[in-house]
Amino acid sequence: MRQTSANPDPRSDGLSLVGCAAVLVLDGRGTVLTCTAEVEQLTGSPAAGVCGRPAAELLAHPEDWPQGLPPPNGGRAVLRRAAGGTVEVCLEVLPLGGETAARHLVRLVPAVEADRCGQDNALVRALFTQTRVCLAIHDRELRTVRVNNPSMALGLSVGADGCPDGGADRAVSGLEEALLPGDAAAVREQLRKVAETGVPLVDWVHSARRLEAPRVERTVSLSAFRLEDAGGGFAGVAVAFTDVTEQERTRQQLALVAAAAKRLESTLDVVRCAEQLAEVMVPDFADLAAVDLTEAVLVGEEPGRFGPGSLLRRVAVAAADGRWPEELYPRDAAVLLRDRDCRWLRPDTTGLFADVAEVRGPQDGGGGADGAAGAAGAVGAGGAAGAGREPGCAALPHDATSMLTVPLNARGLALGSLLLWRTGDRVPFRPDDAVLGEEIGSRAALGMDSARRYTREHRTAEALQRSLLPRAVVEVSAAETVGQYVPAATAAGIGGSWFDVVALSSARIALVVGDVVGHGLEATAATGRLRTAVQTLSDLDMAPEELLSHLDDLVVQLTAGDADGSGADGEDGGRGGGVYGSTCLYAVYDPVTGHCSMASAGHPPPVVALPGRPAGPAELVPGPALGVGGEPFEQLELDLAPGSVLALFTDKLLADPAEGAEERLRRLCARVGSAVHPPASPAEVGRCVLEELLPEPPAQDLALLVSRVRALPAGATAAWEFPGEPSAVAQARELVTAQLAVWGLEELAFTTELIASELVTNSIRYAGAPVGLRLIRDRVLVCEVSDPSQTQPRLRHARLTDEGGRGLFLIAQLAHRWGSRYTRSGKTIWTEQQLPPV
Repeated sequence: MRQTSANPDPRSDGLSLVGCAAVLVLDGRGTVLTCTAEVEQLTGSPAAGVCGRPAAELLAHPEDWPQGLPPPNGGRAVLRRAAGGTVEVCLEVLPLGGETAARHLVRLVPAVEADRCGQDNALVRALFTQTRVCLAIHDRELRTVRVNNPSMALGLSVGADGCPDGGADRAVSGLEEALLPGDAAAVREQLRKVAETGVPLVDWVHSARRLEAPRVERTVSLSAFRLEDAGGGFAGVAVAFTDVTEQERTRQQLALVAAAAKRLESTLDVVRCAEQLAEVMVPDFADLAAVDLTEAVLVGEEPGRFGPGSLLRRVAVAAADGRWPEELYPRDAAVLLRDRDCRWLRPDTTGLFADVAEVRGPQDGGGGADGAAGAAGAVGAGGAAGAGREPGCAALPHDATSMLTVPLNARGLALGSLLLWRTGDRVPFRPDDAVLGEEIGSRAALGMDSARRYTREHRTAEALQRSLLPRAVVEVSAAETVGQYVPAATAAGIGGSWFDVVALSSARIALVVGDVVGHGLEATAATGRLRTAVQTLSDLDMAPEELLSHLDDLVVQLTAGDADGSGADGEDGGRGGGVYGSTCLYAVYDPVTGHCSMASAGHPPPVVALPGRPAGPAELVPGPALGVGGEPFEQLELDLAPGSVLALFTDKLLADPAEGAEERLRRLCARVGSAVHPPASPAEVGRCVLEELLPEPPAQDLALLVSRVRALPAGATAAWEFPGEPSAVAQARELVTAQLAVWGLEELAFTTELIASELVTNSIRYAGAPVGLRLIRDRVLVCEVSDPSQTQPRLRHARLTDEGGRGLFLIAQLAHRWGSRYTRSGKTIWTEQQLPPV
């Protein structure tokens, strides 16, 4: 029989015949008794023309049906179309019995449709017989009616036939009877959306823990689509899912490790690092997390042995619901470990902790330090979450199901521990959780140890920088000054800004502020070098422009010395050890005359606030930075009324990426100006300025020096000028004695008279006229003698045969301090004597 031997006409379109199956009723001889109207679509002949004819005449090869009847088992046949061409069909033959003459019912289905139907059936059979992917059919009420793998089913337990146990009439909700309530509700919600919208669900990953094993972690990847009946109505939902527990667990672990690494490397603050660690562990890995660190770590020191007697501080906590249990130690609590506490930190030989109920009694093994330094361990609470725990023990919260303790060890040091808890119906910690926790803990410990060492460097640099600065508040007759050093938020920004207040001769005062290039300990050392140089040069009583010139020469020498290898080694070798390119502002104020002179080496001018005038920057033209050279330094002369305010600052005070320097300078001037009327103390001015311009710690350190100048009372000075005659010496002695009597300082009359006599005599003899004499009564008694010569006096020991040379030696013995300074018209020799006690 050649049922499929004929070649169909290529012009015939089998796809156009899909859905047009025809039914024929044949008698015992194969004659068509009746047929459906679809026979016309298959053969091109109307149904009336087919009835009464032998069915074999419809075939392209009638000989294929020798008896005129189709094969009892059906098969395939090729029909001849009336208009030409053929079409292949599949036969379904159903014998009919009874008294009727009809003997067979034949259904003719286009081969294309039959093949597709067969493929569909084969696919469904294959899917429902395989076990790697679970398939489930849910009816209109989303009840499970059929599954292919009962062991993986999301819904009811099923029999061997794939149908729910209890029969098809069992009207129950399968998901709720099989899964934990939360998981069942989540899955049902997704199926409901598919049923209502018809939008397929693809690869939705969610927990699907069974009721009979709530602590066994189970995650599935679920896909679902809507089923429709022949009329397009809703018939149910088909679900395909696979168990991806291990894959999802691995993915979550990798994601957790990556998130922890990213967050832990974002800070160099120990406490913030601990907070990041607690936050990253909750809620993905645990429901509660706490980080306990030793006190030494928090201050940057190396921790000692971790065990009974160790003092820990709980620096970070995190809770999934935002509420920290009252039975656990709160944040900032100090915890002194006892032997019992350390037993919670001691893993057993398997790496896991014993059950809570078994921790009540003594345990053998090492102490708490061993537990902290060993592998991470977990406690499974079981049904005895609170068993064996006395009030305040702080081991487990009331609803805990398991606990994991991770030691925080780095570079051989035990920094503290990470404590993790799972609560409620969450799956308890497993051995691989301990491994993961230990990996994250080791990363965190390295980050914390780096932060600890950074903290130590930060504290060292800040302490060293502060030690190089003068005391913050200096109050002398010339001015009241308050200096403020603001360290940077990080060690990378410390070491560069400095200020100084230097007491000069004749009640004058020098105000200095500078900024060293670079940061860190090297910049701090450079600050010390510059400040020492400025103090040394200040003792020579130079004018500001001259002092900066000498300071610039010194920096050039340091730069050259480091360049040829004689300087300190380091990154800035060959650049003056960090002083090259530094800036400095030097100002001198005289309270007798109210005169102020200043010069700048690359430093911004100070803000000056005079009574009755708005505050603004001084009209000072800064010269080049130190070591750059090439241009002289210009000096600015100012007359300051008593009560005027000077604010010297480093340019970092004006640096803000969100605000321009001009705007910040305007705000600075406004704050300083508001301190003049009504008068405010320099401390209040400095505090207001920093509150206005520095709401948060700066990225780089800075210095601010605020000074309110004063004037000596008019009666506190007396000055005379003498011609270059010997008789002037006697006159000077008489004037000095009379003035000291007016001041009530007769006790100092003899020594002061002798000092003035020697100095005036030397000036008349060696320098010429005019000779000036001035007495200043301040906290000390100052005697000054000025002459036109710029030859500095030299103290020496006279020989027995010398007739002179003993004057300065005598003055050095009588005065508390003495010295000399250059002036524009010559020099001034000065002495200071302590006032007698009142």
